[in-house]
Amino acid sequence: MSRDPHTFSWPSIIVRSAAAGLWALLCTVPAVLAFLVLIPWRGARIRGGNLYAKTACWVGMWLFSMPVTVVNAERLGAEPAIYVANHTSTLDLFLGSALCPVGACGVAKKEIARVPVFGQLYWLAGHLLIDRGDSDKARASLAVLSELVKRLGLSIWIWPEGTRSRDGQLKTFKKGFVHIACSTGLPVVPVLLRGVDDRWPAKGPVTAGPVIVTVLEAVDTSAWTPNTAGVHAEFVEAIFRRELSTAL
Repeated sequence: MSRDPHTFSWPSIIVRSAAAGLWALLCTVPAVLAFLVLIPWRGARIRGGNLYAKTACWVGMWLFSMPVTVVNAERLGAEPAIYVANHTSTLDLFLGSALCPVGACGVAKKEIARVPVFGQLYWLAGHLLIDRGDSDKARASLAVLSELVKRLGLSIWIWPEGTRSRDGQLKTFKKGFVHIACSTGLPVVPVLLRGVDDRWPAKGPVTAGPVIVTVLEAVDTSAWTPNTAGVHAEFVEAIFRRELSTAL
C-alpha cells in the first residue's frame, strides 16, 4: 500500500470499507460478549476495550493506506498518566483508540453515544461520557472518574478541546483535564497528532497518506491547584501550539 497521499476512487473506497467492516465485525462480536460478561468489573472492561480497539483500528488504518509513525512511542503507557491529544478529524476517534494505552479510560462528550456501533461500544467498554451542557453533571462524572482511576490504577485519554476543530486549527483547551490532574496527581502527557485532518477533513474526500504522532515528555502536575486551573490549561495548550507550529 502506497505511502503517497492520494484520493481513493469509489470502487477502492467500497472494497476497503467492506474489508474494514468485515474485520471490525469479526473483532466486535467476541468483544461485546466479553464486555457483557465483565459488566461487574469496569477496570477489566476498560482494559479489554483497549485491546479490542487496537486490534480493530490499526487494521482499519492499514486498509486505508494511512501509515502511522509514533515518535517516542515508549512514553505511551510508561506510567499512569493523563494523555491529552489535539482533535481535528473524525479519524481521531479511531487513531486515538488505537494509540490509547491498555489500562486507559477514555473521556468523551455524551453525544459520542449516538455514533452507530462506535458509541455503544465505547460506553459498553467502560469509558466515560460526560454532559458538556450540564456543568454539575460533568463535574460529578469527573469526580467518579478520578476515584476510579486512583482505585484501579488507570490512565486517562482525553481531548482537551472538547469538540473537533472544523478547520484543523487548535481550539482553546477546556479545564476538565486539569481538575482530573489535581484530584489524581497524575502527570499530563501531550500527544500531538499531525496530518489527521488531511487524511479525513471536515469537508472533502478521505485520502491515503501518512500520519505522524509525537508523544512529548510528561508535565508534572504535583503543584497544580483547582484555583489556577485556567493557567495550567493555557500552559499545556501553549505546548501544543508551539510544537504544532514546528516543522518536522
